[in-house]
Amino acid sequence: MAFDGIVTKAIISEITELCGSRIDKVFQPDKNTIVLGMYLNGNNYALNICIESQYCRINLTTNSKLNPQVAPNFCMLLRKNLIGLRLKNIITFDLERLIVLEFEGFDEIDDIICKKLVIELMGKHSNIILLDDTNIIIDSLRHIKEIDENYRDILPHTKYIYPTSSKINFLDLKTFEDFKINLNLTCIEDLPTQISNKFNGISKGFIQNIINKFEIKELNDTNLKVIFDHINEIISNIGTNNLSFESIKSDKNIVKDYSLVIKNSMTENESTPFSLNFFIDDFYFNKETTETFKNYRNALLKLILETLKKYNKRLYNINEKLNECKDMDKYRIYGELITANLYKIPNKNIDEIELENYYDNNNKILISLDKRYLPSINAKRFFKKYSKLKNALEIVSKQKRETLKELNYIESVVYELENCSSLDELTEIFEEISENDIFKEKTSKSVKSTNTKKPKIKKSKLTKNKTVTFNPIKYTIDGYTVLVGRNNKENDYLTLKYANKNDLWFHTKDFHGSHTILKIDNTMPFPNNDILIKVAQVAATHSKARNSSNVPVDYCEVKYVKKPSGSKPGMVIYTNNKTLNVNP
Repeated sequence: MAFDGIVTKAIISEITELCGSRIDKVFQPDKNTIVLGMYLNGNNYALNICIESQYCRINLTTNSKLNPQVAPNFCMLLRKNLIGLRLKNIITFDLERLIVLEFEGFDEIDDIICKKLVIELMGKHSNIILLDDTNIIIDSLRHIKEIDENYRDILPHTKYIYPTSSKINFLDLKTFEDFKINLNLTCIEDLPTQISNKFNGISKGFIQNIINKFEIKELNDTNLKVIFDHINEIISNIGTNNLSFESIKSDKNIVKDYSLVIKNSMTENESTPFSLNFFIDDFYFNKETTETFKNYRNALLKLILETLKKYNKRLYNINEKLNECKDMDKYRIYGELITANLYKIPNKNIDEIELENYYDNNNKILISLDKRYLPSINAKRFFKKYSKLKNALEIVSKQKRETLKELNYIESVVYELENCSSLDELTEIFEEISENDIFKEKTSKSVKSTNTKKPKIKKSKLTKNKTVTFNPIKYTIDGYTVLVGRNNKENDYLTLKYANKNDLWFHTKDFHGSHTILKIDNTMPFPNNDILIKVAQVAATHSKARNSSNVPVDYCEVKYVKKPSGSKPGMVIYTNNKTLNVNP
């Protein structure tokens, strides 16, 4: 269900309880959102106003957002004009998604001043407009020129004109016949669209929810009357405690939508203050958070996969060069055979020559020559090519080792990314790869081209080093504490800094996964084999082999785990290990 006129009216009916509150804070977390801090009777409230086209709404909020260090211009303007004023009145217009907040207060010489904040929730045309007491626009979050939008001028110092609509006001309908006569329906599928297009403030989703609720299959007067009566029942209960929101879930039990319904008096007798507002707040906050998480993760994944593709291509080219180097001894032999037989080779340019190969029992060998050069020059060219390939073999072999290490690290980052479940974890991965040279160019471009905000990350009490973010996954197995790193940097800190030397370190063999630490408590007996298997299962679960069976997991004391100098985050070597085969 969209945030339509009916939902707007229901939400505002609760917010009117805050008339008389004083504005003490104004924030602008992003370009589409304004948050007004309100104080009333010893309590603080936050009024969230969002004009993002998909999520435009107004509601009280308890979910905080990260604010920019420097407040945007419109936010500063609102602070200058609204802080200290009191909310005098909230005006709505029938089922229009148009709200006017009226503020009143005193200036420096105790003269009464009045300001209005107009909120237009109209999809891509949504806006927040500050007016003076004569309805002259002081400023707006979005400036609109009539020549650009073919709509209205929304510019500073111009007279504010209220928007108009050609739709029918549902509240003006007296009878069912008035409702029916305005519809020209042919099938039930057209009903949500037609009602939404004909009547103001009613969304297609709201009508579709009614159709689903009453299981309406046919288009007739009886069913239309059911819809008409239900709409009237919802509207007539706005402002009472009889309304609530009902979550609509998908087949996977995920909340995908909501619907405004009449409470079931048998089960919902009690009502909490601002319950409609807080439902809307949680619904849209979760939706926005999920959307932001997906977009951020996809952007990071794209960046990492581009780098992975680049290094795979580099490895392919290296392997091609190594294949070429396999033939380097052939060119040395060609050069030696030609040099050894120069006395009997005609001193003229020829295409090929057949010689006895004393490296192969004097069997005949046919050597192709470059006809542009004499045989002696061809011999020198063969020696030069051999020397070049020999040097290349040493260099390219080193490059292959380094490239394989880089690929191994990139694949470990992909594994981390696939297992992320929060923006905090994504931010930590971005910070990790930003510090790595192989990603530095792409991450610097990403920072410049996107406006992704860094979520605040809380540090765990487990952290010894207060400059390090450390929130490992924690398990308790038969009284023993097990800690699992969530990313490469945390793996390093967990294993090399936090863990004691006699703790046990677990990791899947030949698979990317998290470092897992079994804390050894000297007051308890040494873990038996059953406990070790359970910890190994945890390590296998937090690895790329979690969907496999019979996964090999290595374990050893932490003192046998070392980090090679210059190695990538999360990369370690270990000795004195044993292996357990487990099913995750």
